[in-house]
Amino acid sequence: MNTDVSVCKLAQDTVRLLKKRRLRLSFAESCTGGMVSAAITSAAGSSAVLDISVITYSNWAKIEYTDVTEEVLSLHGAVSKETAVLMASGIRKRSGADIGIGITGIAGPNGGSPEKPVGTVYVAIDSDFDSQVRHFTFKGDRQTIREETTKQVLIMLQEKLE
Repeated sequence: MNTDVSVCKLAQDTVRLLKKRRLRLSFAESCTGGMVSAAITSAAGSSAVLDISVITYSNWAKIEYTDVTEEVLSLHGAVSKETAVLMASGIRKRSGADIGIGITGIAGPNGGSPEKPVGTVYVAIDSDFDSQVRHFTFKGDRQTIREETTKQVLIMLQEKLE
């Protein structure tokens, strides 16, 4: 997949693939702050494929709206593979969607550490037919990290649907 394609084109293609397969999705977004959902809803026909999108920026929201537990947050942190997986499965279960996506990361400019530098992002996709989580380390400012995350989520979705 060409990562130089615009987010708008990626979103349009993703909505088309979801409609073709008659699948619905839901998001639990943290570091992107709703940017992926905004990209999806910018595409015509998105109402046929998007169920719910929540911005679970705080730990409380992650616990309240997804399956993230205080124990997972204590052991692994809000920015972790484990948290992203629980966000994806939790939002999918709560919404009844076919696909749940959990996104958590450190967009910066603060909040990074040697173990988890600014640009650390985890994206999890949960569905009946496949579940996966990917770790990314993006470079750039806050906006660039959020945009690159958005693009990679859409690319991951397309790979899953093709």
